[in-house]
Amino acid sequence: MAVTKRSAYAEQQFDRLSGLDGISDEQIREHLTLYAGYVRQVNLLNEELVALRARGRASGRDMEFAELTRRLGFEYNGMILHEYYFENLRKAADPTPPSGSGIAQALNSAWGSLDKWREDFQAVGEMRGIGWVILFEDPATERLTNHWVSLHQNGVLAGFKPLLVLDVWEHAFMRDYKATERGRYLDAFFRNIDWHAVERRLIEPMAIRPAAAA
Repeated sequence: MAVTKRSAYAEQQFDRLSGLDGISDEQIREHLTLYAGYVRQVNLLNEELVALRARGRASGRDMEFAELTRRLGFEYNGMILHEYYFENLRKAADPTPPSGSGIAQALNSAWGSLDKWREDFQAVGEMRGIGWVILFEDPATERLTNHWVSLHQNGVLAGFKPLLVLDVWEHAFMRDYKATERGRYLDAFFRNIDWHAVERRLIEPMAIRPAAAA
């Protein structure tokens, strides 16, 4: 059976990130460079695994095949979560979603009020450690929940749809803020949420991100 080469992922361009409130252009440029590295690693790993399979080395006892396969989850989620993160930011953003929007109603239903949701989401973001904070929807029940994800490959809920993604690894904010000033970064994040993007993710039956829409 022939082993076919998959199409490579393209590094996505995020043109609306200049001029964010409290997140500098320099911080964004550095962060985008890190994201580009994940895209390269995903493509490289897939190429290397295709080559190993072509040589008949698809075996759990093959150390190279096993290690590259284990790395796939980390590199893929590093790429994907960054695409969600950058896509849900924009300059001159509205401080809250429109009152009649689907996302506003869903957050009110799940937490009782937008303020209660934000208090919960921010509390997760203030937890010690590095990782991600993600507002997920369970498509089977339409229930919304906030979650902490440590390493990219650990903690992402299978089948759940990410609606809002916050990067709280230190590389996301330490050009602008000290390690002890994560709270200031969180405040800046909330000032730059693109609620229209979050609304689209809620409405679409499948999780969408720039790479999928290209």
